[in-house]
Amino acid sequence: MASRGPAEATESAPIAAGSGDVSTILDIPGGRAEIGTDAPIFDSDGEGPRRFVPLPPFRLDETAVTNERFQRFVAASGHVSEAERYGWSFVFAGHLPKERKGSARVTGAEWWRKVEGACWHAPEGPGSDLAARTNHPVVHVSRRDALAFAAWAGGRLPSEVEWEHAARGGLTGATFPWGNREPDDVGFLPCNIWQGRFPQQDTGADGYRGTAPARDFAPNGYGLYQMCGNVWEWTADAFRVRSLKRAAQALNRAATREGRYLLKGGSFLCHKSYCFRYRIAARIGNTPDSSTSHTGFRVAYNVDS
Repeated sequence: MASRGPAEATESAPIAAGSGDVSTILDIPGGRAEIGTDAPIFDSDGEGPRRFVPLPPFRLDETAVTNERFQRFVAASGHVSEAERYGWSFVFAGHLPKERKGSARVTGAEWWRKVEGACWHAPEGPGSDLAARTNHPVVHVSRRDALAFAAWAGGRLPSEVEWEHAARGGLTGATFPWGNREPDDVGFLPCNIWQGRFPQQDTGADGYRGTAPARDFAPNGYGLYQMCGNVWEWTADAFRVRSLKRAAQALNRAATREGRYLLKGGSFLCHKSYCFRYRIAARIGNTPDSSTSHTGFRVAYNVDS
């Protein structure tokens, strides 16, 4: 997935916390946290090796931040998202009306379109709205937008270790938040991902062709919803690769130059045949000003907040 490249916009100004945000925040126990895997699918993404690190307890939003919550934040703070500042964002072509399918394509990933006017409150561009999606995760948010919201809410973005520890919900060695059974296209549908032939046909067997309500599907062992599938989630960490040894050095230098940051969890566009990244250990990186129709976030908090 292409990014906007080096940022033109400046970092968002700090916003006062304690601004009346409403969310269900869960206590996540600390301990010996598992991260990564010894059976990577995309080794170049740095999914391995599996390792254990000590982790203090923390708190985490039950769901990804919804459109309703983000709307309250914008109303209270006057925040203008980076997609609005740039005047466009990336939208999955299959969700566009015919008149917008001719928007600029992303080379090598032609199912993405650069759509003028697409942003968090107009997900498919001018004329689209959130009328039926107030309880869906907010999308078209950059990492800087996520940081601004988190500060307003009195929290922060989770680290990769925190995110993976929370996603496992108390399970050890689990591939997915519910265990190791892989989703299929017909019968076992525990999360919102693609069913069918990507990118031509999404059967919507799980009930959705796009985002799902943030509190849909069964929660994991810690009570967290949709830690995999639905939308990618920004984290606090820069994108770094620990595997591949020499190759990792080159990848890390490139990631540092581009200022890429880590996202976790996969999205409604993931399918085993194309983007098998709705696994806990899966990871990607993107520049902090980038926004798409399948990227959101959730907020973490210190235990004393």
